[in-house]
Formats: sequence, C-alpha cells, structure tokens
Amino acid sequence: MLIGLLLIALASISWGTTGATMTLLMRDGAVGPLLVGWVRLAVAAVCLVLGVALTHRFAPHRAVMSRLRTGDDRLGTSVSYALLGLAMAAYQVCYFRAVTLTGVAVTALVAICSAPLMIALLAALLLRERLTAMVRASLAVAVVGTALLVVGPCSLGQVSGHSWVGALLALGAGVSYAVYAVVAKRILARVAPLSVAAITFTLAAIFLAPALLGERAPFATLSQAWPLLLYLGVGPTAAAYALFTAGLRRVPATAAGITSLLEPLTATVLGVVAFGESLGTLGVAGALLLLFSFGLLVVGGRPLIS
Repeated sequence: MLIGLLLIALASISWGTTGATMTLLMRDGAVGPLLVGWVRLAVAAVCLVLGVALTHRFAPHRAVMSRLRTGDDRLGTSVSYALLGLAMAAYQVCYFRAVTLTGVAVTALVAICSAPLMIALLAALLLRERLTAMVRASLAVAVVGTALLVVGPCSLGQVSGHSWVGALLALGAGVSYAVYAVVAKRILARVAPLSVAAITFTLAAIFLAPALLGERAPFATLSQAWPLLLYLGVGPTAAAYALFTAGLRRVPATAAGITSLLEPLTATVLGVVAFGESLGTLGVAGALLLLFSFGLLVVGGRPLIS
C-alpha cells in the first residue's frame, strides 16, 4: 500500500543523485559513461549477493522450497531472470550511447517519459492491471510534468545530426526499464525482492562486460574515483533497487512507474542547489505537476494497491 509507494519514492530519490555523481566522475573526461555504468552494476551485484547470503539463513525452508516446485516453474523463473539481466544491461548501453548522440536533455525526455507509459501498456497486457481514472490522470500529469521539468532549463534544438538515432536509443532505454519493471513485478510473486535484485545485477554485469572491450581508463583515475564509484554502486544502485523491488512487490507496476518519476525531480533540485543550474518557469511548473501527480496516485490509486 502506502509503504510500497514510499519505498519506491526513496529509491527514486536515490536514483536522482546518479546524474550529479556521474557529472563529478566524468568532468575530466578520463572515465567513460559505459565503464561507470558497468562498475555500478558490478559493485551493486557484489553488495546484493552478500545481502542475500547474510539473510538466506533466516529464510523459512518451506518458503524456499515452494519456489522450486516444478521444472516448469524453474524454467519460467530462469527465463525471467535472463530478461531482467538483459533489460538492465540494455538500459545502460542505450541510455549512455543516446546521451553522446543527442545530449542529456533529449535522452532524459524520451527515456524517462516513455518508461511509465510503456510500463502501463505492458502491465495491462501481461499483468492485467486495471487502471482507475485517477491513476490514468496521475500518469498523464506525471509525464507532462516530467517533460516540462526536463526541457525547462534546456534547449532541445541543440542536438547533433544523429539525433534520430539517439532518440531511438533513448526510447530503447525506456522500453528496457519498462520490461525490467513488469518482469520483476511478475517474478516477485514467488521470489524474495533481494534475491531478484541480486540475480538481476549479477547477470546485467556479465551481459554488459563484452561492451567494455573498447573502454579504457587510466588506473590512477580509477583509483582516485573509487569513493564516487563505490557510492554509485552501493547507494543509487544496490540499496535503491533493493528498495524498489521491495516496494514493487506491494504496488502495481504502473504505480511504481509513475512514482519513479521522482528521480528527475530530485536530479533537477540537485542541479539547482549544487551546480547553480537554472530551473526556469517551465521547470518549476513541471516540478509542481510531478508532485501533484504523486498526490493523485496516493489518494486515488489505493484500490489498485495490493
């Protein structure tokens, strides 16, 4: 119920610090975004696996065995895990490559705004989630608010000649996140949230590793950047996705997608406070719409929440 929304909100706020951390990591250009993306996955995987190992002894034997009843269940779970790992790895590739082609503003606009819409569509088709009028209104207001928040301080006209390729990649990032959210929601009915997160990030780090063949960074640079890399892997990744999966177990995937839009709001506030960025009139309007949409979700989405 409300606890699930609060857990996802906390995760989204934590995700909102990722942009500022990435800015600090890449300000000298020595560390590529794809390498940073892989490191965050790898660090998160280690933390989550350790978390599962520490808590596994307390898991009731009966609950563990109930998840392994038949071969079909095991096969379906394995396929779901593979989809989760691929979706998370694909998100890193699509999003970071899109940023290099179209810039942060267009990438964030397409990826972040498309994700909750894709989640709502996939959840309706695969999870048979029913959207109330209030939740549909919350979704619409949230997407409009996010769009205003992203474009408010930026100029969307300043993109490269490969903008259409970048836009497709950004859309691919949104679809990847939507697939992750919907598949995770489905598997959480029979698997503990921490286990889902641990396996997802372990597989994602493995799947993404081949993409790093062309990535190089001086050892001195990586050694100096380790505090930020460690924070990125532990905080906005391991801890945040542990919270997200725990919250996703309690709320519909569509509600989770809407609540996750607190991420760009947090990132924007950090940009204004820490980096002196200008929010602009449209940005302020977008922030207010986002907060309003979250209020609509809390008030009107309760019939959907299990």
